[in-house]
This record gives sequence, structure tokens and C-alpha cells, in this order.
Amino acid sequence: MWVTPYDLSRLKTPYLNDSSKRITEKGLGACSAHLLRVGCVVMSSRAPIGYVALPTVPFCTNQGCKTIKLKDGFHSEFAYYNILFNIDKVKNLGEGTTFAEISKAALATVALPFPTSLPEQTKIAEILSTMDRAIEQTEALIAQQQRIKTGLMQDLLTRGIDEHGNLRSETTHTFKESPLGRIPVEWDVKTLEQLTSRIVDGVHHTPTYVESGVPFIVITDLTAGAGIDFSSTRFVSPKDHRDFSRRADPSPGDVLVTKDGTLGVARIVPPEAPEFSIFVSVAMLRPKQTLCFPELIWAFFESGDFLTQLGALSAGTGLAHIHLEHFRSFLVRRPHMDEQRLIFCILNKQENLLNSTIAGLAKLKIQKTALMQDLLTGKKRVTSLLEPEPAN
Repeated sequence: MWVTPYDLSRLKTPYLNDSSKRITEKGLGACSAHLLRVGCVVMSSRAPIGYVALPTVPFCTNQGCKTIKLKDGFHSEFAYYNILFNIDKVKNLGEGTTFAEISKAALATVALPFPTSLPEQTKIAEILSTMDRAIEQTEALIAQQQRIKTGLMQDLLTRGIDEHGNLRSETTHTFKESPLGRIPVEWDVKTLEQLTSRIVDGVHHTPTYVESGVPFIVITDLTAGAGIDFSSTRFVSPKDHRDFSRRADPSPGDVLVTKDGTLGVARIVPPEAPEFSIFVSVAMLRPKQTLCFPELIWAFFESGDFLTQLGALSAGTGLAHIHLEHFRSFLVRRPHMDEQRLIFCILNKQENLLNSTIAGLAKLKIQKTALMQDLLTGKKRVTSLLEPEPAN
């Protein structure tokens, strides 16, 4: 295994089981590299500094990595977590005119606290590795739930469900041709202009921000999480908000969509949202309640369907962009309202499950950070968890 910083940067767990490149025994001798044993800690020492791993098979590294060989009495997993926790100390020693690099001599000067007891090191490593496994399993569950959500959206938004709750197929149900391909005979295709009463974007100049006032929503407030993030918005004055609202007056049930740079991130304005204004990089779409639920427009963007229609329309020499005329001309498959209600009941349950798991992952990461702070500084000891040494 020939380890490079690239291999370390891709890791999701502490353990390195494979590398993107290999080296032969002949090559090993030619470059004067040494085969290193399991139990060492490897760290990227340049481009960039600070990725850390525990190789699980014998390995060697290129010049972008440093290997830390531990003496007896030092637990490798504890050393891994300790180095990771103190990585800023290591990064601060990086030196170089072109890019940061830490030398072997500089790395050797980094002082890290270690419990003198090997069983205590082992117990701390066991606690932290258990937390890492829980994080890894939760990330795998999120990926699985995301795949399920994607598959459900694809099925429900192209075939839908019948009055008996069954997914339609062309072998059991009647389909017809449409501008978007085959669709259930009960459906039609509408433009977003037909489905909405307003399609506008926000104010076209950077406003004067104030310390407190009315939230001003930009792209990052839509991409920060699952909903609209009001926690770190900037503010405009009530007077400016009134002026901006003449163009765009977002209300509960409207759909906001990013239209510059990061394209097609859609968020439905929730009932509890405060009054706010939007920037030009955000479009506001107001659904006609008799024709569609906000979720139909949200799902059109969330599923990525808009990209196949946008095509070369956003091409250009500058920033990727969706023009308002593009929004108006987008075609959307439209089930009847009763079926929309059933479809989005199913999708909302899956979305809530996914968001709950994502929140659980965030909680686990916070817990891990707190544990590292407590256990790797000696603030909390694990001596009470250790098995007593056998009597002589």
C-alpha cells in the first residue's frame, strides 16, 4: 500500500485499509522507502497538513506523509485521537514558501499529554472509536435513506399512485404521450407560469444592512440546511423591506429557489416564518392553490428534473444562472390535487425520517467533540471503568 495525502483526505473513518496507488518491492528499494507496520499513525505533512489515519495493513508513504512509530506503552488508537484533537498545534508548525509543510524535526517537538496507564489509554480509545462507529453507521443510514427518497421521488413523480394506493405501471394502468414523455392518463403537463400566480426575484442591488430589523435572505440561507436558515441572516431596515416587498413579498406556502451559482435549491416558506426580503439570486414562486401544492414545485427542483430542461440555457461565460423566463417555461407533470396530497404525504414522511437521522448525526458529532475535550485533556477520567488488576 502506497499512502499519499490524497488517500488520507478521502477517509471517513480512522482506519486506512487501501490506497489509490501501489508500489512493487523493486520500486520500494529504488526509492529507499521502508515498509511500515500496522500500529503506526500516518499523517499528511503537506498539501495539506493534518489528515490522520491508522493503516490496517503494512504500508509505505510518499513524501507528503509522516509516519509516527509508537514506543511500547502507547496505544495507537489513543495516539490517533490525541493527534487529531491537537492537530492545530501541528498545523501551526507548518512552514514553506509555496505551501505549508511540517518537517520531521518540527513534528518531533509537538508535546501531547498521555495517561501513563496503557489500560486508561485503551479505554479512552475504545470509547471514542465506539462513537466513531456510531457516526459511521448513521452516515450509512443517511445514504440509504437518501437513496430511498430519490427512488420514491422518481417513481411517484413520474408514475404516481392510483386510487387504491398502488404505484402505477404501464402493464396495469393507462398512460399517454406528453411533452415530458409517457405520463398517467389522469395527469397533465403545465408550465410553471400556468401553475403560479407570481414568479419574481428579489432586489437587484446590495442593500444597506442594519444591526437589527427584517431578515434578508440570500443563497447561503437556503443552502445551509433542510429549510430556510434565519439564524445568521443579515438585516435590512423596515423601510427598505417595504420597498423591496413591492417586487417580492414572500409568504407562507411560497417556494424560494436559488437562481445564481448554486442552481435549483428549493425551500417552501413555512407558516412560522417571519417577514423577510430576498436578494436577486433567489426566485419566489407563488403556487395557484387550485392547481398544485407547493410541494409539487419544490419536488420539481429537488428531484433535479429542471436540469434536463435548463440545458444550455444557463450556459455562458460567467456565473450559472436561471433567468425568470426559464422558470416560467419549465414544464411540470401535474397529478390531480387528491393524488398530489397522497404523493406528498408519502414523500414528507420519508423527508422527515431523513431529517431526523441527519439531526441525530449532528448530535453524535457534538457528543464526540465533547468527549474528546473531556477525555483527551484529563478533565474526566475513565479510571472507574477499568477492570481492577488481579491480586498477586
